[in-house]
Amino acid sequence: MWNYFFRRLLQTIPIVFGVALITFTLFHFVGGDPIIQLLGPHATASEIARLREQYGLNDPIYIQFFRYLKEIITFDFGRSFQSHQMISTMIKQGALVSLSLTLPAFFMSLIVAIVFSMLSAFYRDTWLDRALVIFSIAGMSISILAFILFGQYILAFQMNWFPVSGYEPGEIKYLLLPWLIWIIVSSGADVRFFRTVFLEELSKDYIRTAYYKGASTSRVLIKHALPNALLPIITRVVINIPFLFLGSLLLENFFSIPGLGSMTVDAFNNADWPVIKAMTVLGSLLYIAGNILSDLLYAKVDPRVRLN
Repeated sequence: MWNYFFRRLLQTIPIVFGVALITFTLFHFVGGDPIIQLLGPHATASEIARLREQYGLNDPIYIQFFRYLKEIITFDFGRSFQSHQMISTMIKQGALVSLSLTLPAFFMSLIVAIVFSMLSAFYRDTWLDRALVIFSIAGMSISILAFILFGQYILAFQMNWFPVSGYEPGEIKYLLLPWLIWIIVSSGADVRFFRTVFLEELSKDYIRTAYYKGASTSRVLIKHALPNALLPIITRVVINIPFLFLGSLLLENFFSIPGLGSMTVDAFNNADWPVIKAMTVLGSLLYIAGNILSDLLYAKVDPRVRLN
């Protein structure tokens, strides 16, 4: 397993280099001048020249690219154009806030999706199955913006069940409504996918054999069907876990939660290129980490899988 792990780590080097090259090219040849976007149309020539020199934008392109590679290797992306804070510090602080939103919501939505999909598959073609299918289709089809606006106006403003927005460390009340919206939206697609997986498993011979041996329904579902359905579930779920660090762009922005999602949106609005480049690289690294984690868990869950 360790050989496979280190081989996959080595394979990430050309991938990260490709991501860096594409990102650098897009930012420098398509995105326009970041200094003009930062200072606005009324900036003087001397102000523009001073900032270009300060941020090293007058250096040759290849020097800027190698400097960007060095930033990726050392994970030191310098300071934000807007706040002048160290970006590594901003990422650490924002990641903790984002995880307080995404991590509990992710695991709650996963449990809800597995339970609902098992019930839907077991009671197939009954009123319960149809109700759960309608719930999942609504979660998939309705935009998250509609859930956010409905939640903030009806549940928070009109009914006063939740705070409309805001965030304080350790105060769960500010996260309850974002969690609820996350669970509804995330569970929709997951219930549909997991239901298909459980339907396939429940139709197999080993399930009938378990019933013939006198196993109860709960034992058949939990001890027999669930472990065999885990592989496709892992494929869908585990790859998303690293992205929990990045937070949620819309939820954090609408609920004024100062996580990495909100920081990314602010960086785009303020043309804060160092932050955007850092978040782009971080996203690609987390995607690679999710893939490696999925492969390792395959071998852990299914002994037939060999990591060669």
